[in-house]
Amino acid sequence: MGITFELATETDVPNLLTLRTEVAADLEARHGRGPWAKPPTEDAVRRDLTASRVMVAREGAQLVGALTLAAKKPFSIDVRCFTAAQRPSYLIAMAVAPKRQRNGIGRRLLEAGMVLAHSLRADAIRLDAWDSPAGAGPFYAQCGYVEVGRVIYRSTPLRYYERML
Repeated sequence: MGITFELATETDVPNLLTLRTEVAADLEARHGRGPWAKPPTEDAVRRDLTASRVMVAREGAQLVGALTLAAKKPFSIDVRCFTAAQRPSYLIAMAVAPKRQRNGIGRRLLEAGMVLAHSLRADAIRLDAWDSPAGAGPFYAQCGYVEVGRVIYRSTPLRYYERML
């Protein structure tokens, strides 16, 4: 059965909440407590659907991954670290079901996210990743994102990455 990618709808809220909660629990089990272990709330998932674009990956009817692109800059991003862009999109959340990780879903989800960003007329995708073993920085680098800075935001070390479109 193949993986399909599409924009999330309101009916996806329960499955998105479950997916993100499973990912947070998995990160906590593997890396201990930290900002990565905070499970989302239903309100936060609903807010993402109204304020951003959420792309989901499905295997049949099962949701196996999701990413969220926003036009609004997150507070944790310092734009001075990034290449100048007229219309950047911000990758503010990404999750792949723990049992489905390391099977190419994340890479394909990022590719679908680039298509989505192009459709939004974005000229760059920017993101931050935890600067710790729980962070996905090396994964983003393998997928063509370039590290452009390291900062401390609210006592949390972050790495910034970008992909120009």
